[in-house]
Amino acid sequence: MRQRRRRRLGTAAVAALALCGLAGCGVSDPGPPTLTWYINPDSGGQAEIAAACTAAANGAYDIEVSTLPRESSEQRQQLVRRLAAGDSSIDIMSLDPPYIPEFAQAGFLAPVPAEVGARAIDGVAQSAIDGATWNDQLVTIPFWANTQLLWYKKSVAEAAGLDMTQPVTWDQLVAAAQAQDTQIAAQGRRAESLVVWFNALIQSAGGEVITQTADRPEDIQLGLDSPQSQRASAVMSEIANSGVVGPAFTTAGEDESVASFENGAAGFMVNWPFVWGRAKSGVEGGTLDQSVVDDYGWAVYPEVDPGTPSAPPYGGINLGVGASSRYPDLAYQATECITSDENQKAYFISDGNPAASLAVFEDPEVIAEFPMAPVIAQSLQQAKPRPQTAYYSEVSGSLQREYHPPTAVSPATGPDAAALIRAVLSGEELL
Repeated sequence: MRQRRRRRLGTAAVAALALCGLAGCGVSDPGPPTLTWYINPDSGGQAEIAAACTAAANGAYDIEVSTLPRESSEQRQQLVRRLAAGDSSIDIMSLDPPYIPEFAQAGFLAPVPAEVGARAIDGVAQSAIDGATWNDQLVTIPFWANTQLLWYKKSVAEAAGLDMTQPVTWDQLVAAAQAQDTQIAAQGRRAESLVVWFNALIQSAGGEVITQTADRPEDIQLGLDSPQSQRASAVMSEIANSGVVGPAFTTAGEDESVASFENGAAGFMVNWPFVWGRAKSGVEGGTLDQSVVDDYGWAVYPEVDPGTPSAPPYGGINLGVGASSRYPDLAYQATECITSDENQKAYFISDGNPAASLAVFEDPEVIAEFPMAPVIAQSLQQAKPRPQTAYYSEVSGSLQREYHPPTAVSPATGPDAAALIRAVLSGEELL
């Protein structure tokens, strides 16, 4: 009896659901698809762009953000684990450019539609295009692009007789710093910032850490025993051992460098544009005098050899679409909104992260906030990415180990670093 009653109840329930479906009673609209954008930590600008693009989509999609860890290496680890498992919730990712070849090589990125790619690189700084490319294919969408400038105190440069309207060399900076009894602030600690510095030196000398990339690690060709590598090592050693760096140079990163520039210990510095936002905040907060900031000057990154344009560091963020995303077409539509000139401009002003689009640097509102915007644009056109390889973590870790401390860099450092990279890639040695 109970079984028959349950069957009758089940039949009645199915009939009721069918009638309800026909009448449309109680059925809610599931709403538009939600795209999840995994972002690097910032000051809230990416979340604001997500909200703006959700509104602009007119119901085609919603964008919600999920914040990754602060360190780029930890961001990579989290994303690699989830992408390798086929996580379909990863629709859009803010990616640090050095890791893009690894993601592309592993098949973690959805192919960029040709028409989207053509629009994505139109009017974009060449360094940002290079950083978004792997094996001659655009695999990510340039979002914002970063580069280091040569920051200097106008009073120090003038007293040293430097014409900062013209390119200057590292040798000139060392001589000027010695003559004025001041320091050059650079990043000498064992960290990614040291690789950034060395890579800029070797590329400014006309060389490359990796001269020929390859899918198989044993086929990668290195340029660390070249004359250009020797020249880069000589410049690094000269700066580290000429008495123009502070006592904590071998443990100094970007923040320590800017602190020494602010407090007057350093008259010259190579660093990212966050320096300006930090200075303005210091004035507003009463921790930095306006007269100090009024003495700030900026120029393109120093040359290694006179007359040979420098290759400043390139950084920033590109957007990748997950290969397992349920909505890759919508995700690429969203990237076009995220990277519009309007949103790049807003993000530059709100968070201080420079645009990839060169047109943004000509905007009067941007120049009012960042008077060095034209120099940043010029620098981005000269800038070069760090070594592009699917094995970047191994290459970077090896360089950090061999080129630290900079005070011990010698002509043998390049060949030693090459030997370590080969040993690590072959599995003969661990970092």
